[in-house]
Amino acid sequence: MRTERNTWNEASGWSASVGSGMTDADWVLYFGAPEVLDDARHVDLRERYPHALLLGCTTGGEIADDDVQDGSIAAMAVKFDATRIRGAEREISGSKDSFQVGQAVAADLAGRDLRAIFVLSDGTRVNGTELVRGLRSSVGDDVVVTGGLAGDGARFGTTRTGLGHPPTPGTVCAVGLYGRSLSIGHGSAHGWVPFGPERIVTRAEGNVLFELDNQPALELYKRYLGEEAEKLPASALLYPLVIRRRDCPEESLVRTILGIDEASKAMTFAGDIPEGAVAQLMRASFDQLIDGAAAAATAAQVKADNGFAVLVSCIGRKLLLGQRTCDEVDAAVDILGSGFPSVGFYSYGEIAPTTNGFSDLHNQTMTITTFAES
Repeated sequence: MRTERNTWNEASGWSASVGSGMTDADWVLYFGAPEVLDDARHVDLRERYPHALLLGCTTGGEIADDDVQDGSIAAMAVKFDATRIRGAEREISGSKDSFQVGQAVAADLAGRDLRAIFVLSDGTRVNGTELVRGLRSSVGDDVVVTGGLAGDGARFGTTRTGLGHPPTPGTVCAVGLYGRSLSIGHGSAHGWVPFGPERIVTRAEGNVLFELDNQPALELYKRYLGEEAEKLPASALLYPLVIRRRDCPEESLVRTILGIDEASKAMTFAGDIPEGAVAQLMRASFDQLIDGAAAAATAAQVKADNGFAVLVSCIGRKLLLGQRTCDEVDAAVDILGSGFPSVGFYSYGEIAPTTNGFSDLHNQTMTITTFAES
């Protein structure tokens, strides 16, 4: 396996390494700020990597090795020794279509030696939980499913993804990786700490939470936020919920609020909130979030001298960490080592297996996928 990482920004254009011997790349994975990821930049990549399958999306921030940028593009070109790849894409009109779209995308990629799927989805028209459920339903849980939901900075407006064409809204794109020579590592960790009482989800529909302990969820949430409640839904990024299913209490998922409904006292989250689950508010210090990124990198390590890593972290973490955002990426890259150059982005939702090995949607989490060949 050979790799070449490249970046682009308005001031200096493409980095000097572009075009330095990787015209035979099989796959180019790229992430860009919405305001700069246009048709011209896609043409640049196509000209430089004429035979590669191009997969990319818009972001809430771009990661290139130990650097975090806004208003840039980060790309990783890969030439595999033996691994084969294939792409699949479907349109998605709204969250209600998420399961069927995931199912269809994975069905297109299904094959005897399919090892992994890396998926990028529109970040505002999808229920990420259902999308992952659909993917898993077509290929089973032996296939590692990772990826993320495209971003639009901190605006939560229009997000775009693309497979072989400039990124567009309303698409789910994925690449399947095939062959026994491929090694895949994955890790996910958050660093948030629960506080306050545990409560039972007594009424929820999909990703909309209505009641906790038979009380209006939004009212309870506001009570704990105090003055911060006036800044909802933006302030919710600093106080996500942790969800634990009663039938699997050792597994937890972090959920971020996307919106609130004052009339129904309900809250809409980026992923499903199952009825009967235990929910609890969370908060974090900078050091805890950075430690979480390091834990994800440790879990994602594979027994290989070289490969590459894809980091997908949450826009909420970036907004909270501010100028210390690079510290969480530094912590991860230091553990991965120089043999695993990194590329990634800040997302509206992260997709990776939990500790039980089953892929799911995460929020407010650093997720890392590593790829290597034996």
